[in-house]
Amino acid sequence: MNFLVILISLSILAVAIYQVRILRRINEKLIKLAAPDRDVRRIAKAQSDANWQNYRQSEFYAQLIKLLDLTSPIPSTRSWAASPDVLLTLLDHARRTSPKKILDLGSGMSTLVLAKSAPDATVFTIDHSAEFAGKTSALLASHGIKNVDLRVAPLKPHASGVDWYDTAQLDDISSIDILFIDGPPGSKNPKARHPALTECLAKLSPTAIIVIDDAGRDGERDLANEFAKALPSHTLEFLSHEKGTAVLLPK
Repeated sequence: MNFLVILISLSILAVAIYQVRILRRINEKLIKLAAPDRDVRRIAKAQSDANWQNYRQSEFYAQLIKLLDLTSPIPSTRSWAASPDVLLTLLDHARRTSPKKILDLGSGMSTLVLAKSAPDATVFTIDHSAEFAGKTSALLASHGIKNVDLRVAPLKPHASGVDWYDTAQLDDISSIDILFIDGPPGSKNPKARHPALTECLAKLSPTAIIVIDDAGRDGERDLANEFAKALPSHTLEFLSHEKGTAVLLPK
C-alpha cells in the first residue's frame, strides 16, 4: 500500500514537473512572439516622433526664410548643422535686443542669421576649420553681409584638458551681448565646449544672452548649468528643440 502511494506521488510529481516545463516553453514562445510586436510598436513610435519633428522643423524653417528675406541660396540645416528651431531663436533674440557685439562659436548658418538679424552689430565668428570658414565666408559674400569678423582659430590644448579654439583669436573681443555656442565639435568629447565658460564669461556684457545648441547632450546641459551658477543674475531655460537648446537670459 505504501509502495502504491509512493508510486502515485512520484507520478503526480513527474506530471507536475512536466507541466512546469511545458508552461515554461509556452511562456518562452509567447515572449518570442510578443517581442516582434514590441519592436513594431517601438519602430512605429520612433517613426511618429520623427514625422512630428520633421513637421515642426518645416514650420520653423518656413518662418526663418520669411523673416530673413533671403536673396541667395543657403546651405542645408539640421543633422550636424544648426536646426531651424535654434536658428529662429537666435533671430528672435538678435532682433529684440539690438546687440552691438555677438560672438558665434562655430560658423555657418548661425552666422548668416545673426548678421542679418542684427545688421548694426559686429558678429565675431570663430571656426577651427579653415575650409569650413571659407565656405561660411562665401555664404556671407553671396548675401552681401559686411558686419561679420570671421576668424580661424585652430584647436589647441586647453588648460581644462580638452582641445579648444586658439584663445589668442578672442583676446580683443569684449562686451559680448549675445554668445552662441555651437562649437567646437562636441560629439566625441562631452566637455569639448566647456572652455567657453572660462574664456568667455569675463567678456560678457551684464545683460548678455547665452544660447547653447545641442543641450540635449549631457555635456552641453552641464555647460549650461555651469553658466547658470556663474551668472546668478540670469535665468536658465531648456527649450524642447530637436537637439535641445539652453538659453540664459538676464533677469
